[in-house]
Amino acid sequence: MAPNPDLITFWCSICNRRSPEVQMTKIRLVLVLGSAAFLSAGCMQASTPSDGSGAANPPSGNQGASGSQEADWAAILKLEDQAKGIAKTTGCSSSGECRSAPVGSRACGGPRYYIPWCAKSTDSAALYSKLDEVAKAEQAYNKKYNVMSTCEYRLPPHAGIAAGACTAQ
Repeated sequence: MAPNPDLITFWCSICNRRSPEVQMTKIRLVLVLGSAAFLSAGCMQASTPSDGSGAANPPSGNQGASGSQEADWAAILKLEDQAKGIAKTTGCSSSGECRSAPVGSRACGGPRYYIPWCAKSTDSAALYSKLDEVAKAEQAYNKKYNVMSTCEYRLPPHAGIAAGACTAQ
């Protein structure tokens, strides 16, 4: 489909104006078009199945040159378990002391899920260092095995207190 010359002339005349309203319109247009292009490109990928915990199951096929896909996924899950061991959910007395942290890295970007943790009883530097290891390992895994995932944007859940422990709500 060829571009409409009248539409191009119209947009060029708008782009050459300097008023604040026109500048904001240009910024919004660039943001909307850029976001739409990013989201539509990423969402053309197939989804990776996940279990009820939010942790993705390893897709089958595409064996890498070294090790097996299952062994590589098991290594990621081991790092993830270590991160969960660092994240203490008890020790907080109010919801304001609870936090949520991103876990993993989906192929399309963003974490697979979030874990709750108590800011009073958790070593946050150690937790985020381990979670960074998990994300980097999963990024390498996704690239090595050509993993695809869904591309929705996942907001971190609100963390609060339930039964004396921090939980994702």
